[in-house]
Amino acid sequence: MCGGEGTRLRPLTFERPKPCIPIVNRPSIQHLVSHLADLGFTDVVITLGYLSGAIEEALGDGALFGVDITYVHEKTKLGTAGSVLNAREFLDGQDFLVVGGDHVTDINLLEFFREHRRERPIVSIGLISIDDPSEYGIAEIDVNYTIRRFKEKPGPGEIFSNLASTGIYVCSPEIFSFIPPATKFDFARDLFPLLMAEGHRLRAWLARGNWTDVGSPASLRQAQRWKLDELPFSSFMGDISIKGGQITGPLMFGTGVTIGRNCRITGPVAIGSGTIIEDDVLIGPYTSIGDRCTIRRQAKIFSSHFCNGVTLGRNSTASGSIIDNDTVIGESCSIENDTVIGPRVEIRDRSVVHSKTRIWPDVVVAEGSVVREHLLNENYDIRIAGS
Repeated sequence: MCGGEGTRLRPLTFERPKPCIPIVNRPSIQHLVSHLADLGFTDVVITLGYLSGAIEEALGDGALFGVDITYVHEKTKLGTAGSVLNAREFLDGQDFLVVGGDHVTDINLLEFFREHRRERPIVSIGLISIDDPSEYGIAEIDVNYTIRRFKEKPGPGEIFSNLASTGIYVCSPEIFSFIPPATKFDFARDLFPLLMAEGHRLRAWLARGNWTDVGSPASLRQAQRWKLDELPFSSFMGDISIKGGQITGPLMFGTGVTIGRNCRITGPVAIGSGTIIEDDVLIGPYTSIGDRCTIRRQAKIFSSHFCNGVTLGRNSTASGSIIDNDTVIGESCSIENDTVIGPRVEIRDRSVVHSKTRIWPDVVVAEGSVVREHLLNENYDIRIAGS
């Protein structure tokens, strides 16, 4: 399912759909499709809505990932269940796995699918224990894994369980008789309460492993951390120029990377093609830098996520931040933890961007500024709540 606008991740989703936000320099949906293919899911149907062309470009026909992909476009918003009903003709009347296109996971979903087929409930829901389930659907289950209660996005006093729905389901084709056509209809909000009210069994499957739906900047950084942890060894593509310093893997370098004198890089780190790192730069673990970036002398980067064409100025520091394409950060700036900076932003010298702030695309931050709250651009939508 790839229909949402990704409003909670703005400004990163103004010019790309959420499944195309890069994680370790690849669109996140490529990681998901590769994982499904490795498990043996080779027939993939993708429901498309917002900025669908970027997803089709990222995946093509699926051949590079070992799958066969069919795309189904939504003309109007149909909700999660409605979008799957819209793709019914391509599901061949069989049990099928439903996964959000923004999910990053290493969970064994083949085991999930097989257990559903053994037990034969109308729907199986993947659940996982998390610390704060308030932004998810939660479930109460019995010893037979039958779901007794389900509550979508519970409020205070309603959090009766920390078993959160992953939004990953295995469905029997019988569900289609409960989904109204051409109507916005969601799995958690509409279909599951209806099925339970009519006495149908919804079964839980307790997932083990890493999972996030990349619904916030913090979850995006966590997903990146997992993917960097998967780097088994250092890999280098094409030419690389290193003039001394200390480099500790694992690392993944693209082609044509230049690293200056007396640099210190501690992996896991990914650096894209054509990136230039000048002298005396410090890069800490869990950092990803995209293509054609420039990191000026004496800069420091820790656990941050740079997209393509980013410039970090001399003696500037980025810690736990996400910086989008073609943004330029001047000299002696501090970009604090949990900040999100959109594309083509210019942050001029000696500025500080406080933690948990976001800067919209094309904004210019004056020299010596202290940014304490979101900087918006009236040419773009300002909402950050929703999908």
